[in-house]
Amino acid sequence: MTKLPTKPEILDWIAANPTLTSKRDIAKAFGIKGADRIDLKRLLKELEAEGHLEKRKKTYRDPDRLPPVSVLQVKAPDDNGDLYAQPLEWHGEGVEPVVLIVPRASDPALGEGDRILARLQVVHEEDHNYEARLIRRIGASPRKIVGIFRKSAEGGQIMPIDKGSDKEWTVGPDAALGAKDGELVEAEQAGPGGRMGLPRARITLRLGDPSEPRAVSLIAIHQHGIPDDFPADVLEEADSMKPAGLSGRTDLRDMPLVTIDPSDARDHDDAVFAEADDDPKNPGGWRLWVAIADVAHYVTPGSGIDREARKRGNSSYFPDRVVPMLPDRLSGDLCSLHEGVPRACIAVCMTVDRDGNKLRQKFLRGLMRSPASLTYQQVQAAIDGQPDEATGPLLEPVLKPLYAGYAALKAARERRQPLDLDLPERRVQLGEDGKVTSVDFVDRLEAHRLIEEYMVLANVAAAETLIAKKTPLLFRVHEEPPQDKLESLRDTAQAAGLTLAKGQVLKTEHLNRLLHQAAGTDEAELINLSTLRSMTQAYYTPKNFGHFGLALQNYAHFTSPIRRYSDLIVHRALITAHGWGDDGLTAEEIDGLEKTGQHISDTERRSMMAERDTTDRYLAAYLSDRLGAEFTGRVSGIAKFGLFVKLDETGADGLVPISTLGNEYFHFDRESGTLMGADSGREIGLGMRARVKLVEAAPVTGGIAFELLELDGEEYESGRGGGSFRRGRPRGGGAGRSRGGASPKRKLAKAKTKDAKTKRKVSRQRRAKT
Repeated sequence: MTKLPTKPEILDWIAANPTLTSKRDIAKAFGIKGADRIDLKRLLKELEAEGHLEKRKKTYRDPDRLPPVSVLQVKAPDDNGDLYAQPLEWHGEGVEPVVLIVPRASDPALGEGDRILARLQVVHEEDHNYEARLIRRIGASPRKIVGIFRKSAEGGQIMPIDKGSDKEWTVGPDAALGAKDGELVEAEQAGPGGRMGLPRARITLRLGDPSEPRAVSLIAIHQHGIPDDFPADVLEEADSMKPAGLSGRTDLRDMPLVTIDPSDARDHDDAVFAEADDDPKNPGGWRLWVAIADVAHYVTPGSGIDREARKRGNSSYFPDRVVPMLPDRLSGDLCSLHEGVPRACIAVCMTVDRDGNKLRQKFLRGLMRSPASLTYQQVQAAIDGQPDEATGPLLEPVLKPLYAGYAALKAARERRQPLDLDLPERRVQLGEDGKVTSVDFVDRLEAHRLIEEYMVLANVAAAETLIAKKTPLLFRVHEEPPQDKLESLRDTAQAAGLTLAKGQVLKTEHLNRLLHQAAGTDEAELINLSTLRSMTQAYYTPKNFGHFGLALQNYAHFTSPIRRYSDLIVHRALITAHGWGDDGLTAEEIDGLEKTGQHISDTERRSMMAERDTTDRYLAAYLSDRLGAEFTGRVSGIAKFGLFVKLDETGADGLVPISTLGNEYFHFDRESGTLMGADSGREIGLGMRARVKLVEAAPVTGGIAFELLELDGEEYESGRGGGSFRRGRPRGGGAGRSRGGASPKRKLAKAKTKDAKTKRKVSRQRRAKT
């Protein structure tokens, strides 16, 4: 007789394999055959009766609802200490539901990475769809940590480098991997707390000296789990590839398709050309060409390179390095549209009228040869009357037609009214030694906008073509802002003396009207920042929900397949739709588009967080020798533990801890994004002007801390036992605010919001006790 698994073993299997939960799958996993299956069936029925499992047939299950008993993975606590979880059994087609864990007093403490079996209840709250009650904890994924190793006689400890984390980890002498004192290491959790109650860790990788300037991006890469080494077989596969030939392609080598990129571009995946339309039925019209590197020719479905590219999802860019989606043989060579070299491409010719309206498009698979690799600054200088050796010969035949075509697209853009935010981009400049030499704000040139408009039009053309040919694809989706965030933006605008209209279907033109009202005023940055924060995050999905920010109904990413897997999927879809070869979208890929979209949306967010953390660390290093210096800036964020101030000079964000604001209690209102003094009624909100003193800058964590000196023109006096705002000082830039902190209407709105939040909290606590 085969030994039957225990009930916990069955539950652990289901937790680890949520897609293999039939009786047949479980029997196969535990080697159960013949008559022993009767005993397995009995065990499963007992688990079902106990509420641990729910038997359900696919034909009767609602795919857009989670099962009443479900496997969840616990996420890190949010800023308010609430614990949410990711549902591992979600198979719906919409956005993944949000699950709040409602703990009982008797429940064990749960941590990030824990897997639990929970009973779910559908709710209709603003910030979550389900509430979960713990049935039992069934395991955890080993938690990864990056930190500084401190050696001791008993092994050592790891000091995490995460901002705000003060939890240390103990390392036994047999788990140190030979790490030296002060070395940067990557480790994983190896067990619960032991001596001194600290959790145990096992070092898995030694990363070297953390004080080296170039360790900054390395920290973020490992901290966020970005794969940065290609497997040997993938490199070998890439190195064996040869350039594509003309066979089966349209010859575009005589067309002067030029690339226009930043001066430090590491690859060139798009090229452009424009020519006047000679069709008498389209007077003043243009034929606009966009050619994109044919990555699909080299990266075929199911290959080793393809699996690695999908795992990465996208390239990640840092001030000192790039972690590419593809090996350098492809990203920097065969798939890069270098000057004077024949390169495979997928090109689209888009015909527009004099007003920039797209009349039609035609895609083809071609072979091109760019006459020049230009920079934005070169092109703009040439148009402004200062051509150089490279742009001079191209000015009349290539560059001026490109700008004339752009003028038509610009007119169409102004009619379409995509969201027009004005938020300057900062760039960290490094010296040869890897240290920060300056932090500059990037100039936005017309050349930048030209390329953006050509790329947007090409992305629209790709989406519309695939829709017309009924070929599945991944759309780039950006849904409109949720109502609660719009109300918060409306409150912010009203407090600044501006208006955002109510009672109509929201369009980007309404938001642009608000942004234009604020332009040139002290409140401009506040309104731009608040508008950005009201937006939802864009993502990839095979369902077309439109792109709110661009004011477009049909939009896909087609123009950057070297650095985004989403674009490679669209290229394969175009190959399939046009019958260009057998390297198009496979049936297996089509079936998995939903999962692929979710995965690459996650990897995109992962890269954004890693790039942001790297910039924070570089900025902290840049400011670390200026402790005690005073800076001006604006309040850029509000949390219950303090306020964040973004400096005018560098764009660096730093924290003013709420504990340094004196003995007065400050109430945090998440909906309005404000702190309000319980005694004085003093309100602290986004966009307020601030003068601060730098008191801490930690390059290893990226943490920056300030002492508040002045807020909205009112000096802040620190002293023993706390501090206070100096009374009687005029307040500058406080449109819509009274001396008590907020207008009566604003206070009334805040009171109602607070009352609603209290009712929700009481309701949640009552449900937890039942």
